[in-house]
Amino acid sequence: MKTKVLKQALFFTFLSICLFVSTTAFGQKVNLSGNWKLNEGKSQLGEGRFRMAPATVNITQDETTLNMERTSKGQNGQDFTSKEKYTLDGKECENTGFMNSVKKSTVTFSSDNKTLTITSTTTFEREGNKMEIKQVENFKVSDDGNTLTLDASSTSQRGERKQTLVYEKAK
Repeated sequence: MKTKVLKQALFFTFLSICLFVSTTAFGQKVNLSGNWKLNEGKSQLGEGRFRMAPATVNITQDETTLNMERTSKGQNGQDFTSKEKYTLDGKECENTGFMNSVKKSTVTFSSDNKTLTITSTTTFEREGNKMEIKQVENFKVSDDGNTLTLDASSTSQRGERKQTLVYEKAK
């Protein structure tokens, strides 16, 4: 009788440990932190004159916040860096961008926590006309942690645009 009770206790202890380990291992959200450099050869920049992709992306992320600095070449050949700060609580946040545009964004994680998605609407005025760009960016880090893939799509009055940008962790 004592052996049966002991076996059941050991079984439930083992089951509890397995459940705890699997919840901890699989419940961890992707962390995009790092200094990332664009691999143009592996990327699909899309069509059209607005093929600009940030050459570098520097990201810091903790439990509640994601900070991103994207550096691109401007039309004059000089580096242009945009800085964005996102909350990871699912609430809308705002960033000011190019030409005083306002970018309202929400961050979500996929059900397996391996993909971070930023859904944004950017509004700005140009020559007295109000314009709006809707964008979805899906970020995923490779299993070895050395590659960041960004699948991005945007829609505006000028049509739809899609890109797949592949970044490698800077050494």
